[in-house]
Amino acid sequence: MAFPHIGPMEIGLVLVIVLIVFGVGRLPQVGGALGKSIREFRKARSGEEEEDKGKDVAKSSEAEAPDKS
Repeated sequence: MAFPHIGPMEIGLVLVIVLIVFGVGRLPQVGGALGKSIREFRKARSGEEEEDKGKDVAKSSEAEAPDKS
């Protein structure tokens, strides 16, 4: 599915609608909550990538180490 081109008019329209819905007073709260959500998502995503890398390193070190049985 192809998305239509989003230009400055569409972005302006969305901002005006957000301003009308939330009002000027709540706009900083909404922006802060959105920023916090994005930071937490990035942190969780990078944490999953680090866990995957840690598992790969552990598996490769187990495969390289000779078994002393």
